[in-house]
Amino acid sequence: MVALPNYDEETSTRLQIFLDNHNFGPGKIDGQMGEFFRKALLSYKRANGMPTTGAVDASLLADVPQAFTTWVIPPEAENFVGPTSSSPSEQAKFKALKYGSLLELICERFHAAEAYVRKLNPKMNVDQLQLGDIVRVPNVNAFKIEDLREGFVLDNPALAGRKVVIDTRERFLEIHEGDKLVAEFPITPGSSTLPAPLGTWKILGIATLPWFRHDEGVLNAGVRTNSFYNLPAGPNNPVGVLWMGLNKPHVGVHGTNNPETIGRAASHGCIRTANWDAARIKDLVTVNTVVEIF
Repeated sequence: MVALPNYDEETSTRLQIFLDNHNFGPGKIDGQMGEFFRKALLSYKRANGMPTTGAVDASLLADVPQAFTTWVIPPEAENFVGPTSSSPSEQAKFKALKYGSLLELICERFHAAEAYVRKLNPKMNVDQLQLGDIVRVPNVNAFKIEDLREGFVLDNPALAGRKVVIDTRERFLEIHEGDKLVAEFPITPGSSTLPAPLGTWKILGIATLPWFRHDEGVLNAGVRTNSFYNLPAGPNNPVGVLWMGLNKPHVGVHGTNNPETIGRAASHGCIRTANWDAARIKDLVTVNTVVEIF
């Protein structure tokens, strides 16, 4: 294992932003040298023929001259915030599964840990944010929930030669084009009772802002029953903003309603990513892309 130094917080943030902007997901942006940050940095360097040393690479930092920016909460942000519930029977009654707060929206928009947003805004009560407030955030390419529409992603022949490789031990999803690693994102890969299915599969379809059929039989045993709830679309849907189904019943790559758990909590046999990563993955692969899980 290559040892990397503990960069100072601003340097770490700039490097995390660089990696995130180049589709090598470091996990939540938090200014800390964590496991996914380290793995993403080393993977990016290997993929681009750079020495895998602990030296701070000026070329990477130059791409992110400013670690932070500000965001004025716009009037339309209120369209994406609404009531929440942890009960599927209650969730099924909502018209959409929206963000529970403006803070949650901001954290996801800027790929940031909630604790870090709080730290960046020490004089602001981020639990009582209002439209028009100015919030300090990481200067990353924002995930824009408003750009997503409910529907299916069209086949893209230009991406037909790509392959997805899912490493369940290292908890990363990789996208390859020939011998080139073009992207890498942290994941949660199944659980001990319903592990991600090892083997070679393919993508059958890609849906954005999907509805979710909450069936305890499927979730706990992989068996479809007649007792279920249809949960509406939204960032707080259990599969987040994306469902990428495989030719393995009930198994897919999807987003999440809780990005804080990526890599650290079990899923029901599926491959779970942060919503901001899921939204990019859909544009990097296509229907019939091979998916290898090991």
